[in-house]
Amino acid sequence: MGEKAGTRVFKKSSPNCKLTVYLGKRDFVDHLDRVDPVDGVVLVDPEYLKDRKVFVTLTCAFRYGREDLDVLGLSFRKDLFLASWQAFPPAEGTPEPLTRLQERLLRKLGANAHPFSFMIPQNLPCSVTLQPGPEDTGKACGVDFEIRAFCAKNLEEKIHKRNSVRLVIRKVQYAPEKAGPQPMAENSRHFLLSDRSLHLEASLDKELYYHGEPISVNVHVTNNSSKSVKKVKVAVRQYADICLFSTAQYKCPVAQIEQEDQVAPSSTFCKVYTLTPLLTNNREKRGLALDGKLKHEDTNLASSTIVTEGINKEVLGILVSYRVKVKLVVSRAGDVAVELPFVLMHPKPPEHLSLMQPPADVPESDAPLDANLIEFEPNYGQDDDIVFEDFARLRLKGMKDEEEADYFC
Repeated sequence: MGEKAGTRVFKKSSPNCKLTVYLGKRDFVDHLDRVDPVDGVVLVDPEYLKDRKVFVTLTCAFRYGREDLDVLGLSFRKDLFLASWQAFPPAEGTPEPLTRLQERLLRKLGANAHPFSFMIPQNLPCSVTLQPGPEDTGKACGVDFEIRAFCAKNLEEKIHKRNSVRLVIRKVQYAPEKAGPQPMAENSRHFLLSDRSLHLEASLDKELYYHGEPISVNVHVTNNSSKSVKKVKVAVRQYADICLFSTAQYKCPVAQIEQEDQVAPSSTFCKVYTLTPLLTNNREKRGLALDGKLKHEDTNLASSTIVTEGINKEVLGILVSYRVKVKLVVSRAGDVAVELPFVLMHPKPPEHLSLMQPPADVPESDAPLDANLIEFEPNYGQDDDIVFEDFARLRLKGMKDEEEADYFC
């Protein structure tokens, strides 16, 4: 075996380099019964502070309009959650227990490093970005989580960019371990002056699909009528329920097939259609729900939202779901259609799977992009293997680093 790799920790400093925030990861997982805690450390320059304090805040906001339209005191933004933490001097009261990450960072960074931690409520939405149009500028609409550390005498004081740090993190969900039943749907239509019907039956091979995985749609048609089916249309649609002041639903096709498959009267037809919903084929569609932000080229269509019972949907911001629609175009008689709901998500990374099975069952593999390796390392008591990395999302190979447009910086 090779030499043990160092533990990666992400950092970002204020423009004047007097404040630096350290985080073990950028993506925090919603496990439905709990959410990963946001734990980090802020390093401060005590000579610069003087009589000021250091605060850290966590904000979940839903932006539903462009920033350049925020005029006359109007703001197209709704804060869904806001929490604050006084990092220095430490607030009075019983201190929170330190995590393994914080213990290691405090030992390595010294006495001027101070911990902070937040618990993300379970009823908050996951991070979703609405794809901007070609002419749109500024921060994209959607739901985002932001950590901000700054120097001030109190929380109400105006925050200056030179001595503050802003980091956008993500709240994500991964595919459940057990998928639901196989989606199936059927529909029959009787036509005027005819006692026989046109029957459509459609099914998917499973309910849960991963991003980039092809979807096989099994279509079976029994045509006992006197009408002819001219063509078959199969489409994957994304539905985004915008839950703000009122609920509105937007639908957008993300993959579709239209074929001249004809079904004559008194005949049957069976065929499997394959579609793969990808962001690559939908980059020009304004308002499409995405995970992350388009400019990074490492994002994808938004994952399906899994909602637990009893959650206030107004707080959830954007609910994403997917359906396959199969439609038969009948000659001079309208259409016959069915819809098949399914789930589109990312699989659980190896570090989350390892919590549920013995280490011997987990094959050796490279660590994923946002792995939090700290929780799974033996307690060696050594901190020299920490590797600090700038808080910027990794680009595809060969792409230039556009610092000014980096949403995750």
